[in-house]
Amino acid sequence: MQDLQSILDGAVSALSSIDNPALLEEVKARYLGKSGLLTERLKALGKLSPEARPAAGAEINRVKLAVEAALQARRDHIAAQQLERQLSAQALDVTLPGRGAGNGGLHPVTRTLARIREVFHSLGFDVADGPEIETDAYNFTALNIPENHPARAMHDTFYLDATHVLRTHTSPMQVRYLESRKPPVKVIVPGRVYRCDSDMTHTPMFHQVEGLWVDEAVTFSGLKGVLIDFMRRFFEQDQLKARFRPSFFPFTEPSAEMDIGCVICEGQGCRVCSHTGWLEVLGCGMVHPNVFAPLGIDSERHVGFAFGMGVERLAMLRYGVNDLRLFFDNDLRFLEQFR
Repeated sequence: MQDLQSILDGAVSALSSIDNPALLEEVKARYLGKSGLLTERLKALGKLSPEARPAAGAEINRVKLAVEAALQARRDHIAAQQLERQLSAQALDVTLPGRGAGNGGLHPVTRTLARIREVFHSLGFDVADGPEIETDAYNFTALNIPENHPARAMHDTFYLDATHVLRTHTSPMQVRYLESRKPPVKVIVPGRVYRCDSDMTHTPMFHQVEGLWVDEAVTFSGLKGVLIDFMRRFFEQDQLKARFRPSFFPFTEPSAEMDIGCVICEGQGCRVCSHTGWLEVLGCGMVHPNVFAPLGIDSERHVGFAFGMGVERLAMLRYGVNDLRLFFDNDLRFLEQFR
């Protein structure tokens, strides 16, 4: 027990030069650990006479408390140094001029939707909206889609219950709009739609624009004229080539798909158009009489055409984007290009 003061002096001396928390713990273990110098002295108390133990125990505790106090003081000193370094590194010069506020911008899909609305409004179309949770009746049955049609399958459609789905297209608004209005009708319906699909050119949620024109003198040639005029205005190419290919949709007859000359390579052939010079942009056709019949519209008197286009598809072509997922990754490096 004679060397307790030298142990204290050694501990204080060792602690005074340490600036590393890890080394501090090593010194603590050397003096206060399970095999530390002061712990060994406490274990040796049993070898002393009963008369000597109280005084020796008190002295050991005094030294132990002194070491713990020196240890805590050093911890506080190291923490203060670290805080000082952190504050110095993060110091602000309040005399510097402030940074200008960064201006945001509209998302490319939002810009594309606005452009579509603007062009069709100039052609005399109204704009309507409808529910994203649709009944099976409006989403399929009212559009002449039979019970066994592949579009109703679970792998294509998000079913919420036996009778409700997340709409797979904005076409149900054809029926909803005609239920509350009598022809003539001239409307587009932009909105979100949902399908079980995800890759470079498909996402589970995307945007679509449905168009409908019902009147007494609507023709397929009129449909072609409207869509060609729209595409030329949208892409700002007065000589943009277009073609229509026969197709099939349950709610239109006859039906067609529209292609335009590739706006990337101007019809010369590139990777985007698979070296064909053509890009598929939308589906269209004359409204099927079976859609009109439940609505009380005389298909002998009134004729209509409808079309549907993917907004992301048009945005990709207009802005030269090759991966649809970029629109939804929220990467500011990508989005800042559209400010």
